[in-house]
Amino acid sequence: MLPKSLRPLVPYLKRYRSGLVWGGLCVLFNNGIWILFPQVIGRAVDALRHGVTRHKLLTYSLLIVAIALAKGIFQFLTRWVVIGISRDIEFDLRNDLFAHLERLSYSYYQRNRTGDIMARATNDLNAVRMLLGPAIMYSANTIVFTAGALGFMLAISPKLTIYAFLPLPIASIVIQYFGRRIHERFERIQAMFSDISARAQENFSGARVIRAYVQEQAEIVAFEGANQEYIRRSLGLVRLMGMLWPTLELMLGAAVVIVLWLGGREVLLGKISVGKFVTFNTYMVQLTWPVIALGWVINIFQRGTASMARIDEILSQQPEIADEASGATGVPPVQPGENDRLSTSDLLGEIEFCNLNFAYNGTTVLKDINLRIPAGSSLAIVGPTGSGKTTLVNLIPRIYDAAPGAVLIDGRPVREFPLDSLRRHIGFVPQETFLFSDTIRENIAFGVSEEDLLEDGHATLADIKAAAEAADIAQDIESFPEGYNTTVGERGITLSGGQKQRTAIARALLRSPRILILDDALSSVDTHTEDKILNHLREIMRGRTTIFISHRVSTVRNADRIAVLHQGRIVELGTHDQLIARNGYYTDLYNKQLLEEELAEV
Repeated sequence: MLPKSLRPLVPYLKRYRSGLVWGGLCVLFNNGIWILFPQVIGRAVDALRHGVTRHKLLTYSLLIVAIALAKGIFQFLTRWVVIGISRDIEFDLRNDLFAHLERLSYSYYQRNRTGDIMARATNDLNAVRMLLGPAIMYSANTIVFTAGALGFMLAISPKLTIYAFLPLPIASIVIQYFGRRIHERFERIQAMFSDISARAQENFSGARVIRAYVQEQAEIVAFEGANQEYIRRSLGLVRLMGMLWPTLELMLGAAVVIVLWLGGREVLLGKISVGKFVTFNTYMVQLTWPVIALGWVINIFQRGTASMARIDEILSQQPEIADEASGATGVPPVQPGENDRLSTSDLLGEIEFCNLNFAYNGTTVLKDINLRIPAGSSLAIVGPTGSGKTTLVNLIPRIYDAAPGAVLIDGRPVREFPLDSLRRHIGFVPQETFLFSDTIRENIAFGVSEEDLLEDGHATLADIKAAAEAADIAQDIESFPEGYNTTVGERGITLSGGQKQRTAIARALLRSPRILILDDALSSVDTHTEDKILNHLREIMRGRTTIFISHRVSTVRNADRIAVLHQGRIVELGTHDQLIARNGYYTDLYNKQLLEEELAEV
């Protein structure tokens, strides 16, 4: 019966059950052959006492060589099969873990640190692999050889066998005692390793901020403190392991002394032959490594179970937003074969919010939102910080889920659309621009799929250049020495804020989306560049739905409609001229920005 923390491994073990069967057979042959070695030694000793011929000597020598050779072959096969399977399961588990992390909702990454996740996907996964490989192999070898040796030892002398295994009850108590404490200490070590990984990741990602605030030494001291705590906890485990192995060896040594003392008397009394006594002691010596390995296996097993529990914490998390949630709308969930019916290939892009109320972590963010955005029109959203602008647009691609029926696309609840189809037809440029540590070309082409324009598995360069032109980044890119093959560094560190935003806009435009959402995506560009981008967008997004959030009146004034959000409510809605005439919040914003522009010109 597997411990509860290891039960998630059962499907992986079943997947390789045929290989495990072959591995088990290799273990049986390996130990079955090695068990014969003391028998040959004992018979050779007895033969020497009674006189041995050259033929018998040659026979025993060849038998020993044959046993050693056969053992070597099956030992190699055992390691090849069992350790190979552990690597295969590690490969599968790493892929499944990554795929699961890709499916988890955005909120999961808001609650958990990247460094902690990375530690579980690397250090903990390695500990699980050690459990599945060396721990299983050495445990199987120990069990099989001990069982086989025990039968031969009982045949030689039941009394000596009882004395030889007398320390086992004490050993089992010691193993349980140390095993429990090893598990507890390793869990604390892994938790500390996660903290160190998270601290390191945050420091590397925020290197520019740390340098700007001259906090290098403070961060070094803090990291050193965390590292010292990690070393302190690790040394505690090392001391525990340093006590376990000598304890097991002491018990084995005591058993050997007892056997030598009592067995020697048996030989002197003529109750057993010298050859059998040598055979018995050879078994005792052969059992030395399995007993020592047992302590090592306990260490690996406890580490592996602790690490698997940490990995399973991630695997047991379920995405908060998934296609299955469509059943909550009162409409049957999407079934296989229905994707054509719910496909966004004919999506018009009409968006409607109906009596929308939304709360995040118990805090109400949006209240009584009723808004219809006709297909092919443009809507600008303005409002003070914290008014709910970003939250509102996040509900369209289901980054967060609104109440069933509160968000509609083309008159249908957004939950009825398959997530991949829905998001494939939405171009979303968030506030925080993220670029991958890759070339500009690959960053712009990141959003395309097999259903988009592809050339040998990649977006065509012509399409990429057209998107870059529309985002007014093409001239900048062509000025780089390597052009579109320029590597931008981690998070696009080699580009300016405006260049990163324009690259992200080009990435969204390349998908030719039915709905384009720009969440303050022009904040880092000057007004001249902004005008050029908006003019391109009007041409490209003609007949498509465009929503953009901005704090600049110059950005939103030409939108078909402008919605003003304040404290989670739409307080004003209309065209630029209509809102100016109302002399409300939008008018105040407009006058303030006019004053700022006049002061800037002075």
